[in-house]
Amino acid sequence: MISSEELLRHAATFHQAGQYVEAEELYLSILGAEPRHPDANHNLGLLALQLGQPERALPFLQTAWEADPSVGQYWLTLAECLLALGHFEDAQRLVDEAAKRGMKTSQVQQLRLLAKRGRQKTAPPAALSEQALALFRAGRNAELESHVLPLLDQYPGWVLGWSALGAALQLQDKDAESVLRRAAWLAPADADVQNNLGVFLRKRGRLDEAVESLQAAIRLKPKLAEAHFNLGAALADLRKFDEALQSLRRAVELRPGHAEAWHCMGALYSRMHRFDDAIASFRMALESKPDWIEVRGDMGSALCGQGRISEARDCYRRVMEANPALASTFSSFLFFLSHDESSGAEEIFREHCKYGDRFETPLRGEWGDYLNTPDLERPLHVGFVSADFYHHAVANFIEPIVRHMSSNPGFVLHAYSNRAMEDETTLRLKGYFAHWDMVVGLSDEALARKIRADGIDILLDLSGHTGYNRLLTFARKPAPVQASWIGYAGTTGLRAMDYYITDRFFLPGGTFDHYFTEKIARLSASIHFLPSEYAPPVNDLPAQGNGYITFGSFNRLSKISHTVVALWSHLLRELPDSRMLLGGMPVDGGYEQLIEWFTQEGIASNRLEFHPRSGMSAYLGLHQRVDICLDTFPYNGGTTTFHALWMGVPTLTLVGETPAARSGASILGQAGLDEFVVRDAADFVERGKYWAGHLSELSELRAGLRERFAQSAAGQPGVVAENIERALRAMWRRWCAGLPPESFRVDSRDSIDVVVESV
Repeated sequence: MISSEELLRHAATFHQAGQYVEAEELYLSILGAEPRHPDANHNLGLLALQLGQPERALPFLQTAWEADPSVGQYWLTLAECLLALGHFEDAQRLVDEAAKRGMKTSQVQQLRLLAKRGRQKTAPPAALSEQALALFRAGRNAELESHVLPLLDQYPGWVLGWSALGAALQLQDKDAESVLRRAAWLAPADADVQNNLGVFLRKRGRLDEAVESLQAAIRLKPKLAEAHFNLGAALADLRKFDEALQSLRRAVELRPGHAEAWHCMGALYSRMHRFDDAIASFRMALESKPDWIEVRGDMGSALCGQGRISEARDCYRRVMEANPALASTFSSFLFFLSHDESSGAEEIFREHCKYGDRFETPLRGEWGDYLNTPDLERPLHVGFVSADFYHHAVANFIEPIVRHMSSNPGFVLHAYSNRAMEDETTLRLKGYFAHWDMVVGLSDEALARKIRADGIDILLDLSGHTGYNRLLTFARKPAPVQASWIGYAGTTGLRAMDYYITDRFFLPGGTFDHYFTEKIARLSASIHFLPSEYAPPVNDLPAQGNGYITFGSFNRLSKISHTVVALWSHLLRELPDSRMLLGGMPVDGGYEQLIEWFTQEGIASNRLEFHPRSGMSAYLGLHQRVDICLDTFPYNGGTTTFHALWMGVPTLTLVGETPAARSGASILGQAGLDEFVVRDAADFVERGKYWAGHLSELSELRAGLRERFAQSAAGQPGVVAENIERALRAMWRRWCAGLPPESFRVDSRDSIDVVVESV
C-alpha cells in the first residue's frame, strides 16, 4: 500500500505542474485516511486558493494551522485566505500573532499592510479606475497589468480591477483563472463578471464549468445578449447543437446586430451540414460587420460544402486579397483546392509553398538549438497535435496505434488537444498518453514554448490544413523532428515539417515527392482502420435478389461536382436498370443541385435515392443495399471507403495526379483490390459494366472482403504500430547523426527494415 508521504509527493508533483484535478484527487485520498494530515490539508487549501475559491480553501487551511501551528507557512497561507474573503480584522490578528512568534519575513509585513488597507478602502480614486478602463479599451494589456497590480495590493476588494486584470492576462496568454474567480467571489451578483469567467473557462476547454458560469450570468441578467452568445458557443463545443442554437437565437433576438452570434450560428449550421442556414447566418453577420473577412472565408467553406466550387473559389480569393495575413483562411483555401477539379498538382503545390513563404519565413528566426539528448536508444518523447481527439476519423485511425505504443517503454506519448470537444473516445485516448494537455486558447507562440519545455523529440501533426490546425506552432520548429501524418492528403508547405508519413500505395516511391516540402516516410501501412462496433453483418449481394445493380456513394456533398455526376451518369446510362443510392446528404436537403445535374445527364430521379446523415448503425446498414460504391474525384473518399470495405462493398475509384486523388488507390491497394482502381473515365465505365455482368464473382468477393482486409497490413494494428515506431526511430537516428531529413521506406516482412531512398 502506498504511504501518505509517497502520495503527498505525487500530489505535489501534479500540483506544481498545474495538473490540479489529479493533485486534488491525491490530497483527498490522503485525507480520507488521515483527516487532519497537516500538509495535505494545507496543500489542498492552497490549491483552492489558487483557483480563486477562498471559501472552499478556508476549512482546510484552518485544519492545517490547528494541527501543526509550528509551520510558519500555514499561518501565512491562512492569512492570505482570510484577506481574499474580506476578513481583514481576522487576517490582521493572525499576522500580528505570527510576527510575535518571530516570523519577520517580508511576506508577513506585506500581509499586515494588505490587512490594514483592506479595512479602509475597496476601490482606488475614480481617476485611477478611469485610467484602467482607458488602457483596457485601448488594448494595452501589458500596461494595464502593470497599472492594476499595485492598486490591487492596496484595494483588494476592487472588483473592476480584478475583472480588468483577468481580461488583460487572458489576452497575453497568461493564467487568469484565480484573478477571474476572485472577481466572481467579490461580486457574485455581477452578471458581467460571471460571463467573463465563463469565456475564460471555455477557452481553456473546461466546458461544463463554462456553461455553469454562463448560466449563472443569465440568471442574474436574463437579457445579457453576450452571455447567451457565449453559452451557445460553449454548448456547440459540447455538441449540444439544439441547445446551442436556442441560446444563439436568443442572443440575436436581444441584439439583432450581434455579428459574433450570427457567425457562431453559421459555423454551427455548417457543422450540422445545414449549409443554406449557414450561408443565411453568415450573411446576417456581414450585414452588421461588412468588413469581417473571416466570415467571408467561412462562407466559402459553406459554399464548398454545397458543391458550389467556383463560387467558393471566388470567395476565398477575395478574402485572401483583402487580408493575406489570415492563416486559417489560407488553410481553408488550400484544403478547398484539393476539391477543385480545375486545380492541377503543380498549382496546388505552388499555393501550399506560398503558405510556407508567407507564414513560416518570418518565424525561422525562432528555430534554435535543442536541448534534447541525442541518444539513439533512450525513450522518445513523441507529441501528437490534433483537434480531433474525439469521435472523429482521425481518432479512429490513431487509437489502435497509440494503444500499442503506450505499452512500448521506448516511447513517452504526449497529447496536445486543440479542440474543446470530449466524449467516450477522448476518455479512452487519454488512457494511452502519459501526458495530456488541452491547448485551446493557447497562442501558437505559447504552445511552441510549452512543447520545447516538455522536451518533445518528435512532434506529429494530425491536421494538416484542416480546421483548428496548429501549423503556425510547427512553423516555429519547437521539436527537433516534426512530421505530418493522417489528417491531410497533401503537403503542409512548411520547411519546418521534416517528414510526411504515408504508405507505398498512396505515394509510390519517387512519383509524388516533388509535390511535398517534406521528405516521405513510406510504410507498408501507415494507418489502421478500426471497424465500428455498430457494423451489421455482411449480407448477400443485393443485385442477385433485385435483378439490377445498385451503386452507392457516402461521400460528403463538397466532393461531388458536376463532372463527378457526369461520369457516374455515364455508367448509369450504360446500365439502364441500375440504381444509385447516395447517403450522407445534408439533413435539411440542399442536394437539389445534384438532382439537377443527374437530370441534365439523362438520369431520372426515380433511379436515385437520397439519405441524410444519420447515426453509425443506420449509415452502415445502408451498405447492405449497395453492390458497388463509386468514388469521388479529384478528392477521393477515405473513411467512407474503409467503412464500405468492412461492409463487403468495394469502391470503384478513379486515380488522379494529386495526392487527394490517390486515397482510394491506397485503401484498395491495401486490400488487394487493384482491379477496382482505374486510370481514366472510359476505364471507369468499362470496369463498372464488367462487375455488373459478373455478379457471382462480385458476390464471392463481398463475402470474403472483411477477412481479406483483416489479413492485410492495414487490418493489423500491431503491424501498423511497429511500422510507425520504426519510422520514428529512423527519423530520430538521422537527427542524432546530424543528418538532414531524407525519404525512406519501412518494409514489413518477417522483420521490418528501414531503407533510405535516393529520390
